[in-house]
Amino acid sequence: MIRVETSGYFITGSDTDVGKTYIACQIVQQLAAAGLEVETRKPAESGCRPGPGGEMLTNDAAALQRANGDREPIERISPYRFRAALAPHRAARLEGHRLLIENLIDACSRDHADRCLIVEGAGGFYSPLAENGLNADLAGTLQLPVIIVVHDRIGAVNQALMTTQAVTSRHLRVAAIILNQVTPITDPDMDNAADLQAHCDLPVFRCEHGALLPPLFEAADG
Repeated sequence: MIRVETSGYFITGSDTDVGKTYIACQIVQQLAAAGLEVETRKPAESGCRPGPGGEMLTNDAAALQRANGDREPIERISPYRFRAALAPHRAARLEGHRLLIENLIDACSRDHADRCLIVEGAGGFYSPLAENGLNADLAGTLQLPVIIVVHDRIGAVNQALMTTQAVTSRHLRVAAIILNQVTPITDPDMDNAADLQAHCDLPVFRCEHGALLPPLFEAADG
């Protein structure tokens, strides 16, 4: 298990479609159950759908909102929402907007300085997020410990180790690696957790397909 960082965490993926939101929501719930007040941010989300009033309805931000007990409005969780299922900066261009990393940094500000901030990126750690920045640039500015979510499949060890190296190269601390079974494992002889643990000294957790994440946290700091 890992000790709670009351400052919060940046949730990133080794790739797209690794189940970051599924994991991030469970992290929010675990932290709230531990007695922390949490703020959630998904500063940019693409692939949204238009609502009846012209607003962009979300999937990821709405899931974070529910996980945190509907304590925050969608507009605060994810102020930049776009229709095209592309990298956010490209989706923004199609709607006549120029999305800058400075916009996303501002969007991740806390409303209450003493609350635990959970920020979910978009795509992998080195995926473009704005016209002038990657997920890595946002994480580097926020200086939150990073939780890496990896699809638990063939190639997961390579993806996890490369993403870990990318995160640490930005002088950020990796708090944990979570192997998420987006699809059921069909080969019982595969054990990515054991293979990964042999090559790194970080906490490694496995989330089985469709199951709850095992408890991650020991106790809050202080």
